[in-house]
Amino acid sequence: MARILITSAIPYINGIKHLGNLIGSQLPADLYARYQRGRGNEVMFLCATDEHGTPAELAAAKASKPVAEYCAEMYAVQADIAKRFGLSFDHFGRSSSEQNKVLTQHFAGKLDEAGLIREVTEKQVYSNADGRFLPDRYIEGTCPNCGYDRARGDQCENCTKQLDPTDLIDPRSAVSGSTDLEVRETKHLYLRQSAMKDQLDAWIDSKSDWPILTTSIAKKWLHDGDGLQDRGITRDLDWGVPVKKGDQDWPGMEGKVFYVWFDAPIEYIACAGEWAEANGKTDADWERWWRTDKGADDVRYVQFMGKDNVPFHTLSFPATILGSGEPWKMVDHLKSFNYLNYDGGQFSTSQGRGVFMDQALEILPADYWRWWLLSHAPESSDSEFTWENFQQSVNKDLADVLGNFVSRITKFCRSKFGEAVPEGGAFGDREQALIDELTRRIRAYEGHMEAMEVRKSAQELRAIWVAGNEYLQAAAPWSTFKEDPEQAAAQVRLGLNLIRLYAVLSAPFIPDTSARMLSAMNTLDTSWPEDAGTALAALPAGHEFTVPDVLFAKITDEQREDWQSRFAGTRD
Repeated sequence: MARILITSAIPYINGIKHLGNLIGSQLPADLYARYQRGRGNEVMFLCATDEHGTPAELAAAKASKPVAEYCAEMYAVQADIAKRFGLSFDHFGRSSSEQNKVLTQHFAGKLDEAGLIREVTEKQVYSNADGRFLPDRYIEGTCPNCGYDRARGDQCENCTKQLDPTDLIDPRSAVSGSTDLEVRETKHLYLRQSAMKDQLDAWIDSKSDWPILTTSIAKKWLHDGDGLQDRGITRDLDWGVPVKKGDQDWPGMEGKVFYVWFDAPIEYIACAGEWAEANGKTDADWERWWRTDKGADDVRYVQFMGKDNVPFHTLSFPATILGSGEPWKMVDHLKSFNYLNYDGGQFSTSQGRGVFMDQALEILPADYWRWWLLSHAPESSDSEFTWENFQQSVNKDLADVLGNFVSRITKFCRSKFGEAVPEGGAFGDREQALIDELTRRIRAYEGHMEAMEVRKSAQELRAIWVAGNEYLQAAAPWSTFKEDPEQAAAQVRLGLNLIRLYAVLSAPFIPDTSARMLSAMNTLDTSWPEDAGTALAALPAGHEFTVPDVLFAKITDEQREDWQSRFAGTRD
């Protein structure tokens, strides 16, 4: 049994996430976690809310609430929506936790001991209207690289270029909109990433199985222009982890907090500590996942994220881990995704554009969305959500292929043999041909899932569903029954066992529907089909079942048009 540690990029606390956020990290991570559990492996799947920094302060101010209160409320909202989307986290934590505070301060102290922290007097933008220094994300303006007019002072979300606030053209305060800005001096701590360039370069080179998207972004940051730059890790903010060296004060850094991009990735580790506390576990229980001197040397660690998060996870966070000199578990595979766009534009939380997770669940159950998003995952390039494509995929894949198969075979069995698996003849050449095809396809499905090839996995799963439909169409037990009831019984017995097999294989993609299929088949047998022939005999003759309700209702043209109108890409 393998041990697999999985983390997905932790979402900002500022509001409900859109479908582009979901497919960019959490949903494919859940797919992989569910698959690995289904294969009998030990999985630790962690995520959390990213609660510090500018987004939290701005959102709280907009809601006229204290930031701690706002974060607590939004954490509950995000945790609830994640649960309703079937995201099977072992723990969903908070970066504002005591565990993350202690661990962040610990890492800062270790980095300082290693000579990897330097104090810098720098010029920073000060807003006279707001009476405060403006951290990077509090400043908006035009990107000097691509001309995007809503770039932030740390990074342009349009072209992903890393920026400093003073790089922006026509900068303005994101708090008040004021352009009455001036540059003043302030002191901050910098992580000497440049001193670790060669070590990071060698580490990235050792990851030969990483996606091209991941390595190309990392290498670009390492080598383009002036190469890897030192990075500020403190900010002039009230909300965040106070700047300390372990449990000691840091002279000259009073009143400052660590930069959110320093403490947020550390929450992946701290989240395991939160899991241990919440479940009555010991430190040893979480350390066996994260410390190679405590048993984590045999753990495979996989991260999932959108491409805009790659630089921090391939450079800054690894620099923190490596620079500490301690035996922490490093990521083995980083699966990155391009962007999912929305109906000719971009999803954007900050601008309220696109379909958001709560809205999606108001329209249809989670499995409709899970299937479409995963089967159209933006792996090799950006992809686009359109209502027409969504309707077509749901109707053809879920309703016509999977749902129709389950409905036809269960209803036919009920009408001719009752609600129990019928006794009857032996399997013939046609059944053996199906078993042979399923054997090939299940092995291919496993290969794609192991490789985290999300779209290829979905295509293979659909092909497995199609194989059952084609068998049923060719065998035509409704015709066979007239001439040879025993042979028709064998065909139906195979079809009913296919439902259980489909439920097991489909569980990573559509877990709620999988559970409904298993319930209809009156079985708790979720054993993985190591042998297709054996799997298709799991439900013996006489095993009772019930005919389920329609698994997937088709989306009508009227519904599609209504949703296109209602969700035209904006959110109040």
